[in-house]
Amino acid sequence: MNDMMILISEVGFPIAVTVYLLYRIEVKLDAVIESIQTLPERMRSI
Repeated sequence: MNDMMILISEVGFPIAVTVYLLYRIEVKLDAVIESIQTLPERMRSI
């Protein structure tokens, strides 16, 4: 049990940072995908 607590304390912070960064990247990728999908419509209006 003690080994498990040490493992969690050592890897908990990097896991939390990774999850946070993956969430931020996902939000930005959604914006890029939306922009790419609306590009043909915007090109027709030029």
